Amino acid sequence: SSNKGCSYLKGLESIAPLVRSVEETPEPIATEVCGTIPTWIRGSLLRNGPGKFEFGNQHYNHWFDGMAMLHQFKIEDGKVTYRSRFLQSDAYKKNSERNRIMVSEFGTVAMPDPCKNFFLRFLSRFEMIEATDNASVSFVKYKGDCFVSTETNYMYRVDPESLETQNKVDWTKFIAVNMATAHPHTEPDGTTYNMGNSYGRKGALYNIIKVPPMKNNPEETLEGAKVLCSIVPADKARPSYYHSFAMSENYVVFIEQSIKMDLLKIVTAKLRGKGISEGIYWDPKQDTVFHLVDKHTGQFHTKALSVFHQINAYEEDGFLMLDMCCSDNGEAINTYVIQNLRKSGEALDQAYNNMYRAFPRRFVLPLNVTNDTPTGVNLNTRPASSATSFKTAIDKVVCQFEDLHGEDLYEYGGLEFPQINYSKFNTRPYRYFYGCGFRHLVGDSLLKIDLEGKKVKVWYQKGLFPSEPVFVPSPDAVEEDDGVILSVVVTPTEDKSTFLLVLNAKTWEELGRAEVPVNIPYGFHGTFNPTA
Repeated sequence: SSNKGCSYLKGLESIAPLVRSVEETPEPIATEVCGTIPTWIRGSLLRNGPGKFEFGNQHYNHWFDGMAMLHQFKIEDGKVTYRSRFLQSDAYKKNSERNRIMVSEFGTVAMPDPCKNFFLRFLSRFEMIEATDNASVSFVKYKGDCFVSTETNYMYRVDPESLETQNKVDWTKFIAVNMATAHPHTEPDGTTYNMGNSYGRKGALYNIIKVPPMKNNPEETLEGAKVLCSIVPADKARPSYYHSFAMSENYVVFIEQSIKMDLLKIVTAKLRGKGISEGIYWDPKQDTVFHLVDKHTGQFHTKALSVFHQINAYEEDGFLMLDMCCSDNGEAINTYVIQNLRKSGEALDQAYNNMYRAFPRRFVLPLNVTNDTPTGVNLNTRPASSATSFKTAIDKVVCQFEDLHGEDLYEYGGLEFPQINYSKFNTRPYRYFYGCGFRHLVGDSLLKIDLEGKKVKVWYQKGLFPSEPVFVPSPDAVEEDDGVILSVVVTPTEDKSTFLLVLNAKTWEELGRAEVPVNIPYGFHGTFNPTA
């Protein structure tokens, strides 16, 4: 098992309070700063994640189902204010109006309305589950505007200052896709790439999407978006689930992983009274395939693995380095049902220890494989790299990763929610990445990994659970890690003792924290939005 090296943990503390519904704080409130927050930091840390887990007496089943709550930590002159608002999605409004779950989410099917007569209730079972607009995963930018996103066809434009919900945007109105990920990649000029599936007469396709960098008028959203190319799934009835993709300077890298979507099960989910999540399963017999897309598409195979987040990808000396957090088993998605997150005692220990951890790994993909390339020879000639790539057939190269960590990462529970100095080093050779250590079902430490020597630095305080670390470069940065790390830290044991943590990214020492007297659930992704 990939938990080799990970010790069996006992006596984990309950994190149930981190998956409880909370109230919004729509007007900014002051925070108390301990230590110092550098005055050069000017802007807002914007975060997204679930904030409400039930309506009336109906509860959501999966962590991804909770209603999107937007958080803003606004930093200016060494001071911080906090505000939060629920996204005013149609799902949120319909559910609130009736005080019951009216709109199905990833792991929760909305039961037919008891006010309808039997015949209508019966009929409603045969409708497709309608896509939710509960955009609870991330904050992203298209054409300079802030959007919140999930993995359906709907996004919302939001005001990054007030967190007010502006307009709902539907990808299907602009291009022929049925959904898009919440993890686009942006080039320095603002051009944005994403991926989305389409389901049509020809079966399922994976599509690479390009959104132009500029607006022609202020109202514009996704105008000018186009599908650059489509990739055919290995099995059209069972395409892979994917949460993100990788991008280097000249390639988009799509990772067709061994987590599959049974389209028949998904289409009939409502009929069977099940959530869409029931149609997503792990198939370890399937290779994971890396599709490199540019002028000529190449395919690289590796053994079954599961990946949610890429770290970085770059090209050098005829190779593409593909760095990502992966685990050897893809059942994690089913671990994150709310009942697991709310367990305590032995049941909690068991839920945690049964789960495979994610570790940072590098694949080295040779870019100039031709008909003349020999088989049976390791094509990775990079010194000091233990990754391998073997050509096994005309159009097939089989890859084995190298670890981007030492033994010590096992004791921190692996690494997820990876982040880098994105604006300067995405798609380029780089030295550092940051993430959360997972000695629990949610992150319980902040880690910095130095790829020179694969050394790790750790910030850990017992009973505290930090969120995804966001890197903010200092204005006069010379080196890659000149800057700070922002992370929102929550605790299940004390009421209303959330804080924004600011670490020196170079030394990994705490500079300061801004304490907020509110409870917030453990969230997903965030971004730093500099003050204009």
